[in-house]
Amino acid sequence: MIREDYPYLYETHLHTKQSSACAHNTGKEMAQAAKDAGYTGIIVTDHSWYGNNCIDQSLSWEEWIEQFCKGYEDAKAWGDKIGLDVFFGYESCYRGTEFLVYGVDKQWLKSHPQIKDATIPEQHQMIREAGGMVIHAHPYREEYYIPKIRLFPKDIDGVEGINATHSSHLSHSHNDPEFDKRAIAYAKEHNLPMTAGSDIHTTQLLGGGMAFKRRLHSIEDFCRAVLGGEDYLLTSGDTWFDKKGEPV
Repeated sequence: MIREDYPYLYETHLHTKQSSACAHNTGKEMAQAAKDAGYTGIIVTDHSWYGNNCIDQSLSWEEWIEQFCKGYEDAKAWGDKIGLDVFFGYESCYRGTEFLVYGVDKQWLKSHPQIKDATIPEQHQMIREAGGMVIHAHPYREEYYIPKIRLFPKDIDGVEGINATHSSHLSHSHNDPEFDKRAIAYAKEHNLPMTAGSDIHTTQLLGGGMAFKRRLHSIEDFCRAVLGGEDYLLTSGDTWFDKKGEPV
């Protein structure tokens, strides 16, 4: 019944090996896996400049961005052939604290090199001025590469309330459902919208993401849906929640 009412499922947190050093599959392979699993679309969110990235840091800014977008472009080209929506995003990193950035594109990045060394408040201001949004990824995850949990409720547009690696029975990393429980409580405390994604790095999909009643048209449409209060569901692949994080 849930999927009948919300038939359009999107993976919002996905990595490719063209840009993310921790990923194992190409954009094309990830797109095909998502299509086979019944997703309507995916958002490619590779690790960027100060994250776990595999692009040569000696390249010029414009060439670096050109290479950085290869995973997305690979997925997009294949998605267009098989009927899968593929949108662009990226994951920024500030000393272990990570954010999912949606709503800007390759040309915007090329023309805004200052985003690389922007502070967290500056990042938020720049992305919002560009019409995008900043989501705090897995804010309560505890791992060796995260020195400490840092929260920035005034410098984000929303919270990744559900990260499927924390609770999916298929996940082999970051397993602790408490991370999501705390993220949901944090979003509620500050009245921030929530997103959900799987944080996948291989074609072994976890089934997480966000389900909508309609098909999305673009990454800008995704941002409007989240920020505008549109009705959608969150899922870890095993459990479904309303947009406020309540089980359904």
